[in-house]
Amino acid sequence: MSSKRLFGCHVSTRGGFGRAARRAWDMGAKSFQYFPKNPRSLAIKELDAAAAADCFHFCREKGMPSIAHSPYPVNIALGDTRGSELYHTTVASLKNDLAIAEACGSVGIVVHFGHLKSSDPLQGYKNIIQCLNETLAGWQGKTKILLENQAGQPGSMGITLEELVYVRNLADEPQKIAFCLDTCHAYASGTWDPGQTDQWLERGCELGYWKELAAVHLNDSKYPLGSGKDRHARVGEGCIGTEALIGLISLPEFAGKPVVLETEPGSDGTHRDEIEYLFRSMKDKMN
Repeated sequence: MSSKRLFGCHVSTRGGFGRAARRAWDMGAKSFQYFPKNPRSLAIKELDAAAAADCFHFCREKGMPSIAHSPYPVNIALGDTRGSELYHTTVASLKNDLAIAEACGSVGIVVHFGHLKSSDPLQGYKNIIQCLNETLAGWQGKTKILLENQAGQPGSMGITLEELVYVRNLADEPQKIAFCLDTCHAYASGTWDPGQTDQWLERGCELGYWKELAAVHLNDSKYPLGSGKDRHARVGEGCIGTEALIGLISLPEFAGKPVVLETEPGSDGTHRDEIEYLFRSMKDKMN
């Protein structure tokens, strides 16, 4: 069963998308995440078709799935209430990310709900759905938008399974949307209590969340359950702990999904040791 866990990490695209894939493979990863363009900018990036094709063919040969992460400034909760240029720039950026990720053969692009600059959460959800609809209108590729849960204080947007599922269901084309679960965010927000995993899994089943789960960010948390703080720790070095994380990821709901680390690299500048630790811990769990 451990062979079905596609542990990997976030990697740099320095040298091209194909080089990123090889960089991940060389450190023992079975999946990886990358930024399709500058992570601090919404500026459109021209597709390097040769580099993307190199990534596509290498990953297909190795059976190694990838996911892309949209740039940090993306804020789909902002909306177009004032015909804002930023909103339209965001939509164009997301379309650009989808095109690049599709060319690389990636499962999807990870997108956060963002931050609402209003006291009306209902308007925020409307903004999110509007942005998703406009981004995906006419999109014919296989790559999906992967909505990621956020780590904010209880009561903020985008932290519960219910929110994620309802937003997807209300979109014009939900079949083009899936989910990326971040374990640190789920724990920090109080959504996932390792002591009540069974209840959380059952609720996800009732909602249909797990059948639309496409990827996982496997991160420990530097802060306690319900802290609301988004601070990742290396697996086994945080408040969640190895036992709880491996216990979760060993469940059937996570088989065959890219499971990507977003943690600090080891002393050699890579995630080789942490990936090895995950596969070893998974093997011990199964024995």
